[in-house]
Amino acid sequence: MSDILDRLAEILEARKQASPDASYVARLYAKGTDAILKKIGEEATETVMAAKDDQAEKIIYEVADLWFHTLVLLAHKGLKPADVLEELARREGLSGLTEKANRQGGST
Repeated sequence: MSDILDRLAEILEARKQASPDASYVARLYAKGTDAILKKIGEEATETVMAAKDDQAEKIIYEVADLWFHTLVLLAHKGLKPADVLEELARREGLSGLTEKANRQGGST
């Protein structure tokens, strides 16, 4: 799984040098964090709606969009998919309740 994430991360990093006129991702980068967050919010909402429709193909399609835009955010902030995978690995085997209790400030 991480192969495709790594390839996408490389492409997203390269898009930082692209013209916003020629690249959707470069355009998002140029618009800044708020524009990227807006897209993530839109894609999250579309994912919820797809799940409510209970159609597997729509769910997969919308989750792919959500993941993609989340990867854009990671790249924009200088982070990589490996950073998230490391965090998931750290949490593996932890009770969700224990992990949540261990977070600073107890936020979700």
